[in-house]
Amino acid sequence: MPALRALGRSVGLVLHVLHGMLLMALLWRRLDESGRQQRIQWWSAKLLRRAGLTLTVRGAPRPGGALLVANHVSWLDIAAIHAACPQARFVSKADVKRWPLLGWLIAGAGTLFIERERKRDAMRMVHEMAAALQRGETVAVFPEGTTGAGATVLPFHANLLQAAIAVAAPIQPVALRFAEPGQPFSVAAQYIGDTTLLQSLWRVLAAQGLSVDVDFLPPQASAHAERRALAAALQQQIQQRLDEQVV
Repeated sequence: MPALRALGRSVGLVLHVLHGMLLMALLWRRLDESGRQQRIQWWSAKLLRRAGLTLTVRGAPRPGGALLVANHVSWLDIAAIHAACPQARFVSKADVKRWPLLGWLIAGAGTLFIERERKRDAMRMVHEMAAALQRGETVAVFPEGTTGAGATVLPFHANLLQAAIAVAAPIQPVALRFAEPGQPFSVAAQYIGDTTLLQSLWRVLAAQGLSVDVDFLPPQASAHAERRALAAALQQQIQQRLDEQVV
């Protein structure tokens, strides 16, 4: 049954991704920003449904320029947040661009790519993020720098938070939690260790009753903050919200 479930969902998922590529190739340049955001939200929400996930959103993203910081669990994290906050521009590692099909779509949605292996690239990204925040855009980052198992938030790297501090942009924490029946933190959704993208994709598509919660916490000021202390506080806030959800 799980294998048949995964095969059936994979057909719908591939068709949906191809639809997105067609939309990007033929229509994207003719859309204004509002039109693009509407399609990003629709496409992301449908991607989750095609993959068999139920989405629950708590709270709301702050309007205007803000930095979203979220814990990182799965390759589905971007779609989950985009389904609730389509205006978000993500900062992602550069090798995401090389993902089959999805990489091109993620790039087309305005993602900012960083070469994590190059220390100087972090400074370039801070400047790009600060400029976007000053323009009133929403930028989203995963400060853990890698995916975790879900229950425990890994230590946050502070470098990219400097973009918000430099322009006094508000920061909004976002708690992501994938769950399935009997598991408050889904094992099927984990994308850790030596797991490949295809292996993770298969596990997600084979799972039954998989869900994702996107919980927007209250925004907070960043002006004059010390970035390492701020990173630790944001990590703690997201960890506390995840702990509260499973009590």
